[in-house]
This record gives sequence, C-alpha cells and structure tokens, in this order.
Amino acid sequence: MSRKITIDPVTRVEGHGRVTIHLDEKGRVDESFFHIVEFRGFERFIQGHPYWEAPNLVQRLCGICPVSHHLAAAKAIDQIVGIDPPDLSPVATKLRKLMHYGQIFQSHALHFFYLASPDLLFGVDAPPEKRNVVGVAVENKDLAVKGINMRKFGQEIIKALSGKRIHGTLAIPGGVYKTFTAKNRDYFLNGSDQNNVDTMIEWSQQMVDFIKSYHEKNRTFLDEFAAFPSGHLGSVQPDGAMEMYDGLMRAIDAKGNITLPDVHPDKYADYFSEAVERWSYMKFPYLKDLGRKKGWNRVGPLARVNICDYIPTPLAEKARKEFVEFTGKKVNNFTMYSHWARLIETLHCAEVIKELLLDPDILSDDDLVRKGEKRQTGIGIIEAPRGTLTHHYEVDDKGKITRCNLIVSTTHNNDAMNKAVRWVADKVISEKKKITEGMLNQVEVAIRAYDPCLSCATQAMGKMPLKAELYDSNGELVDEKIKN
Repeated sequence: MSRKITIDPVTRVEGHGRVTIHLDEKGRVDESFFHIVEFRGFERFIQGHPYWEAPNLVQRLCGICPVSHHLAAAKAIDQIVGIDPPDLSPVATKLRKLMHYGQIFQSHALHFFYLASPDLLFGVDAPPEKRNVVGVAVENKDLAVKGINMRKFGQEIIKALSGKRIHGTLAIPGGVYKTFTAKNRDYFLNGSDQNNVDTMIEWSQQMVDFIKSYHEKNRTFLDEFAAFPSGHLGSVQPDGAMEMYDGLMRAIDAKGNITLPDVHPDKYADYFSEAVERWSYMKFPYLKDLGRKKGWNRVGPLARVNICDYIPTPLAEKARKEFVEFTGKKVNNFTMYSHWARLIETLHCAEVIKELLLDPDILSDDDLVRKGEKRQTGIGIIEAPRGTLTHHYEVDDKGKITRCNLIVSTTHNNDAMNKAVRWVADKVISEKKKITEGMLNQVEVAIRAYDPCLSCATQAMGKMPLKAELYDSNGELVDEKIKN
C-alpha cells in the first residue's frame, strides 16, 4: 500500500509551507514536494497604484525583510524618475546602504540564533520542545544574549533611518527623505557595551569562530547532509568583490564555470525566465540558455561566498579564505555550510556599518533627492539577506503601475529546497524504512538552511492552480481534480 507523509507546517521558517513525501508499496520514496500554500498577490494588486507608492506598498510583503523590498522597489522607481544608481547622490546612496546592511545584519542574527542554532546545538533528533530559542537560552545563555542584542542593533539602525523597526520609510523616488543625525551616529559608535558597532564586530567574529569549530567537530555530517551540485547566483562589483547593494549579476555552475558573466541588472529579463508547477504558488526561475532542468541556481550567503573573488572588508575576507581553505574546493555545494557563510556575511555587514557610521556624508542634509528625465520602466536588483531580489515595474503616461514582476530570493532557491527535501527523503526515510520525529525534522533542517521567506515568495504567473485530493481511510488516493 502506498503512503503519504505530510509535514504541515514546516516550522522555524518565515511564512507557511508544507512538505509531502509519497512512498511506494515497498516504502521507498516515489515523489517529494515542498509546497508553498499561501498566496500574497502583490504583483497583481499593485497595478493601478502610482509608482511613488511602490517602495512603501511592496515592503508589506514581509515583516522579516521589508527593507530589502523597500530598497529594491526604490531602485526601480529611481529609474522611472530618471535616476540610475550611479546618479543617486552619495549621501542618499550611503544612507540607503547603511539601512540595507543593518537589515542583513539583523536578519542573519535572527535566522542563526533563533531558527537554526537549536538544530546545531541539540542535534536533529532532539525533542521538539527543546529545539527552539528558549532551549538555546537555557543551555547557552551567552549565545542567546548575543543573538538578541545583535538583532536589536540591526533593528535600531533601521529605526534611526526610517522611523520604525518594521515597515518604516527612508527611500523616496530619486533619493531619501531624511538624513542621519550626529546623536544617532554617536549612539551606534560609542553606545553601551551591548549596543555599539565595535561590540557587534567582536561578537560576529566570535560567531564565525564558533561555527568553524562546529564544522571541525561535525564535518562528516555537514559534508554529506543534503549536499548536491548546483549553480550559484549573486552580485559582485566590477572587480569581482562581494556586493550587496548595487552590483553586477554573476552565476557559476557546480564546478565554478561562469554561466552568467557579470550582467547589468537592467538586462535580467534577457537571461532569466520563470516556470510554474501546479503544486506550488512559488515560481521556479532559471537561466534561459541552460534551460529549466540545468539553469536553476542557489542564492543567498553560500552562493555569494562562492561567486565572489573576495570580500571587501578585512575581517570577513580573512574568514572567507579560511572557509574556502577548510573544504579545499573551488565551489562549495554543501547545503549545511550556508550557516557558516551567513555568519561570514554578518561579520562583513558589521564592518561595513562601521565604515558608513564613520563617513561624514551620512550627516549631510544637502542633495538628498535628484530627478532626471522620466521613463516608463524601472528595474531594481539588490542582494537581500536570502539572496538576489528583483523588482521590475512598468508605468503608463499618468505614472500608474501597469506591470509588476518580482523574483524573490526564496524563489530562486525553490529548486534547491526541493532537491534538499528529496535528498533527505531518499537517504534517510527510504533507507530506514520507518518514520521518526527526528527524521521528519531533518527535512525541515534541510529547508531551514536556506532561511526561506515563504510569504515573500508566494507570487503567481498566469492562472492560479487549484488541486483537490481525496484519500480513503487507508491513505490511498482515490480521486483528484485540478483546476487551472
């Protein structure tokens, strides 16, 4: 008799998703799916709104990474008012970057300390009541305190710039609406021991050392778990340095060969297409020239560390070199190494934040907004905490949005997460021929490594699919209907 295993919901991720694993008569995995079952619809209902509302509207997609959507949309809207990224004033650029790096810093801290660390500290077979941030606080108070304060620091940066920790406003078409104050700057440079940038850098270094030590002790598991070859996509500066705010798009294959050669963001539509599946509201982006089966890429910290030539801050670059040396491989295709890469980026963000806080430009109130000749298309691409994020808008003569296309970071990782689920299903569930809570948690561990934000990623292209399945008391599928 065939069986179906359902994990609903997947826990300790942002948004709602479920996993179904279908077993054949012999108890082996036949199929597995990572379903994204909530629908947000932002690409559709933003149509008809004036373009200047987009940066504030679209950030409501998410309460975890609203800054990323705010700034990606702002970069697109800048183009509609005639301003490309190099034409934005230095003051506006640096203020936006400060907010952006504060966002990545707090988001990475949230994911590692609150969501991922319970699995690393207690193991995948630990009881569910222990695998949470409260369990971490009980077992390792110092780690929990650092995690809470690191996230708070990033959120306070965002609040100082935008007025609120979540869903604030800084960017407006062609610039920013306010500047930073000397009082705010001094607070982050010289604040209390648990709330200044030097402490954040020190703690970030400690976390990098912690995760390196963890890998040394658990290398066999980490090298094997949900490991598979894939492409990797991210953004770099013209000299190949890691770039989070405004860079060129670069992709490599599993062996390090270039598959997307440092392409300008405005050209993304020439290189990327998107597929849909009837069992998920999340799209499947891929490189056109490689096709649907071979053209998908991972994005996010692991991909960015893989595709860059170096990281342009000294401590993070030293950590990157140690990361590369540890595996001795040109490209790291090990899913669980995402956590190490994420902490390297956390350190990089802390270093960049300090550089920006020390820059006198962030206190200037001159040249905050620029305008040029209006256009009807705008494209903004940014490296969100979870990976490459694309916002594309078209407007009519009255300035109302007529088309919106979003390619969200988690969407790029859709194929990778499904591959990871299938790996666990094949290697753990099929081979063991029995199901335990710990085994099911391993499916979630594989998904959590990508830090998915499922709310952001639930967009639609074309008609919405609806699938209804009817199972009998023995768990056998007796009927299904599909409406497209």
